[in-house]
Amino acid sequence: MPELPEVETVRRTLTQLIVGKTIQSVHVFLPRIIQRPDDIRRFEAELAGHTILEIGRRGKFLRIIMDGLVLVSHLRMEGRYGLYQPGEEVEKHTHVIFRFTDGTELRYKDVRQFGTMHLFAPGEEFTNKPLVKLGLEPLEESFTLQAFQDKISRRTTKIKPALLNQEYIVGLGNIYVDEALFRAGIHPEYPADKLTKRQLEQLHTAIVETLTEAVEAGGSSIKSYVNGQGEMGMFQHSLRMYGRQGEPCLNCGQPVMKTVVGGRGTHFCPNCQPPYRTSGSARAKQRLTR
Repeated sequence: MPELPEVETVRRTLTQLIVGKTIQSVHVFLPRIIQRPDDIRRFEAELAGHTILEIGRRGKFLRIIMDGLVLVSHLRMEGRYGLYQPGEEVEKHTHVIFRFTDGTELRYKDVRQFGTMHLFAPGEEFTNKPLVKLGLEPLEESFTLQAFQDKISRRTTKIKPALLNQEYIVGLGNIYVDEALFRAGIHPEYPADKLTKRQLEQLHTAIVETLTEAVEAGGSSIKSYVNGQGEMGMFQHSLRMYGRQGEPCLNCGQPVMKTVVGGRGTHFCPNCQPPYRTSGSARAKQRLTR
C-alpha cells in the first residue's frame, strides 16, 4: 500500500494542485529518502528554478516532470504529499518541503520513512533504477491479452507471487491481486503455467476491471492512505475478498479463508476458487518418476 489505484489518484490530484508552479527552494530533513543524487545539497540546488509541467506515473512510482528534470518518487508504505499555504504549521514526519514561488509548499510526509526520491534528466529515468525493469502497465492499451499471456503463462511459480512481481506487471499489490483472483475464480496458489487460455482471459479481464473501478473510486483507504488533498479513497467499501476473513463469500456464502502465499496474507473463497488438481495420469507419472 499504496498500489496502482492509489498512486494514480495521487497523480491526478497533484496534477490539479501543482502543475505550472515553479520551485523556489527545496529543504530535505531526512537524507536517506533521496537516492539520487547522493549529495542532498545538490538535490536541493538542482530543483530550484524548475517549473512542474506534468505529473506522470510508472507502476507505483510518481514521475514529477519538470523543464529539464524528472523526479521519480516512490511512496512505499505510508508516504504522502500535500499542498500547504504559507505559514501553516509543519507537521511531524514531514521530510521534504518544496517551496514554490507563489508561497505555497508541497510537503512530503512519511511516518514509516520507506519512501524514495530519484532525480534524472528527462528520459534517463527509464534506463536506470528503479524504473528500468518494470513490466506491463495494466491500464494501458499495451496490456493486451497476448502480452499478458506472454508474461505469465510460462511462470512455474504460483499465480499470486507472479502477479505481485513488478517485473511482469506493475502496480498490483496484495489488495488488488486478491480481488482480481477472486473475480476470475482462480486460487492464489494455482500454478501460473497451468492456467488455461480461458482462465488467463478471465484473469486479464478481472485485473483491468478491478483496477479501473478502484481508480474511479479514488483507491482504497486501508491504514493511512489519503490523496494529495487529504481525502480518503472509497474502494475499500467495494472489496469482495481482501480483509473479509471469516465473512460469507459474496458469491456462494461460504466463509472467506485467509492463508499465506509468497509471504503475503491472502484471502480467497475455497468454493469459488478451487485449488489446482493434477489429473490421475499426471499423478501416476509423478509416482513413477519419484
